[in-house]
Amino acid sequence: MATNITFHPGSVTAAERSEFLKQKGVTIWLTGLSASGKSTIACALEQHLLHLHKYVYRLDGDNVRFGLNKDLGFDEKSRNENIRRIGEDVLAGLFADSACIVITAFISPYLVDRKVARDVHVKAGIPFIEVFVDAPLHVVEARDPKGLYKKARAGEIKDFTGVSAAYEAPENPEIHIKTHEMDVAESVRAITDYLLANNYIS
Repeated sequence: MATNITFHPGSVTAAERSEFLKQKGVTIWLTGLSASGKSTIACALEQHLLHLHKYVYRLDGDNVRFGLNKDLGFDEKSRNENIRRIGEDVLAGLFADSACIVITAFISPYLVDRKVARDVHVKAGIPFIEVFVDAPLHVVEARDPKGLYKKARAGEIKDFTGVSAAYEAPENPEIHIKTHEMDVAESVRAITDYLLANNYIS
C-alpha cells in the first residue's frame, strides 16, 4: 500500500444513512457449485427486494471477472484473491457500508476465504449472511447450462470446482437452500423471511 495517502472520512455517518434509507447494510453471500442456482436466485432476490423499495445491488462472480477481477485466473491463489477483493475492498468497504443490501453470487469454494470475508464484515460492524446454495454434483452436472462440467470432464478446463478442484461446503451457514428440493420462489422467500425475522428489513 502507498504511504503518501490519507483516508478522508465523510460527513455522513452510517447511522444517518441507515435512518434515511430505512434499512441497514448487509451482505448476503451465496456460495455453491457452478449450476447450483446462485445467480438465478440472486437475480430473483434482487428484483424482489427492489419491489419492496429496498436499496439493493447484486454482484455476480462471472460479471466481476469482466472488470475488477479480469486479471485473475481460476487457480487456488487467484480464487483466494478474487474473494479477498470482493469481500474486503468492494463489499465491506463500499456497498454494504453505504447501507446497501448486497447480494453476491460466487462459487467461493474455500472455507478460509469465506471466513476472511466474514471477519472483515464483523470487524466493520456489517452483517454477513452466508447462504449455502446446495445441489448434489450429479444434479448440477445434469443441469450444466454453460457446458462447463462436460468440458471439465473432458479435460478442457483445469481446476474446475467439483471436478478437478475442491468445494468446501459451509459448516454453519445462516441459510441452507437445497435447489433440487426448492424452486426459485421458495428460495427467495426463505432468504426474505430470514431478513425480516432478523430485522434487516421491515
